[in-house]
Amino acid sequence: MKQNATPQTVNHYENFPVASVLCPARLRPPIAAIYWFARTADDIADEGTASAQQRLDDLAVYRADLAAAAVHQPTSTRWPQVFGPLQAAIAQWKLPQPLLADLLSAFTQDVVKTRDKTGYADRAELLDYCQRSAAPVGRLLLHLYGVKNAQALQQSDAICNALQLINFWQDVSLDLPRGRFYLPQDRSQHHGVDPAALDQQPQSPALTRLMEENVTWARELMHRGAPLVHRVPGRAGWELRLVVQGGLRILDKIEALGFATRHTRPTLGKADIPLMLWRALWM
Repeated sequence: MKQNATPQTVNHYENFPVASVLCPARLRPPIAAIYWFARTADDIADEGTASAQQRLDDLAVYRADLAAAAVHQPTSTRWPQVFGPLQAAIAQWKLPQPLLADLLSAFTQDVVKTRDKTGYADRAELLDYCQRSAAPVGRLLLHLYGVKNAQALQQSDAICNALQLINFWQDVSLDLPRGRFYLPQDRSQHHGVDPAALDQQPQSPALTRLMEENVTWARELMHRGAPLVHRVPGRAGWELRLVVQGGLRILDKIEALGFATRHTRPTLGKADIPLMLWRALWM
């Protein structure tokens, strides 16, 4: 991990567009500020070779910078390209600071669970993590769009949590070598999957059954939130359609692999765009 992580530090593949041309121009700066705040914090927790304690110390400084930015006070000099734009966005758009803090709570939890080699007992515990690691981003975007309806917030949570789960099922081959295990332990035991042995074994029939179940769960959650695309105004609603279809397309690819993401990581490419656009049109 680099001590002064900035938006230029690490190149990232994403399943969805970030502040694309479909967003209103006036909202692109705050959306980009939110994205880089979350992305940089995630990098502090995940990237590089820093010890768990160093990651936790850095996240504590990052959290202090957020608290300072929220009350228009000077921040440290470590992440100026993150907190400069974020402080401006907080001031102009009155971003809810608790949602930003929830993200840091989740990333801190990630470090601790990886350090202690503990996973998630069940779906409820994993969804609690998703509610802090993913759902705040959707709620922050709805805040920018002026969408405050309770049902819309619940649908946003469903979409964001589904995207987080999809990322977990997509990244099994990357997470296991890092000691990160997001497959619910109770369902793993039900299917006869031993988390401790997974990084030593090829894809097994038991793991395939578990992954098929998890893909079905994520797909149902995404469909539950999908009606939100009709509540978000203008071009942003069309971008959300593509976000939803991007997540569903990854699930299609996992299924096409026979749910075998233990050694293969499916990604989206240009060839997927026409199908995603067609499906988005008919939502």
